[in-house]
Formats: sequence, C-alpha cells, structure tokens
Amino acid sequence: MAIASYQDLDVWQVAMDLAAACYKLTEAFPKHEQFAMTSQIRRAAVSVPANIAEGYGRDTRAMYVQFLRISQGSIRELETLLLLCERVQLAAASRIQLVMDLTIRVSKMLRSLIRSLESK
Repeated sequence: MAIASYQDLDVWQVAMDLAAACYKLTEAFPKHEQFAMTSQIRRAAVSVPANIAEGYGRDTRAMYVQFLRISQGSIRELETLLLLCERVQLAAASRIQLVMDLTIRVSKMLRSLIRSLESK
C-alpha cells in the first residue's frame, strides 16, 4: 500500500491507539490529579502521534527524523509517568501494563522507521 499521508503510517495509527488508551486510563484517576498526572500523561501521549504527523509534513528527511526522535522522547516521558502512577497506585498495575505494552510497540516502530529513513 502506498503512503499518501501520515495517517497511512502504521506507527501513527498505533500511536493514536496509545493516546486513546492513555485517555481511558486516566479517566479513572482521582479528580485531584486532573491538572497534575492526568494532564501530564495525556500531553505526553498526544505528543507522540502529533510529532509523527508534524515531521511527515516537513521539507527534509533530516527534519522528519528529528520529529520522530522527539516522539521517542515523549514515549520515554510517558513510560516514566506510567511507572510513577504504578508506584503511587493511581491505577492497577495490570491496566498500566497494557499501556506500557503499547509504548514498547510504538517505540520499536519508531526506531525501525528512523533507521529506514537514515539508511536512504
């Protein structure tokens, strides 16, 4: 299948699934976390597909790769926030692990795409 848009990229689609999963996870967080952990997690999660899309629209391959690396950084931030949520028991470890599994998947996909773009 030809790639006509960033929306055709598997990595963008899975990153969108990740962002949606983060929204669902944080819905159950206590109200006092709404402007703290909930906001931080959602911001980091949304940053992943947003930077994939923004990079896709840039003029050069190097700029595209730079935005993909920013997405990787957001994945690491998100993982850290999720691990903290587990430590302070904002959600069940099993629910957090489902989201962590998606972060690992997206991270691997990003790494593969970056390598592919850098080898051209």
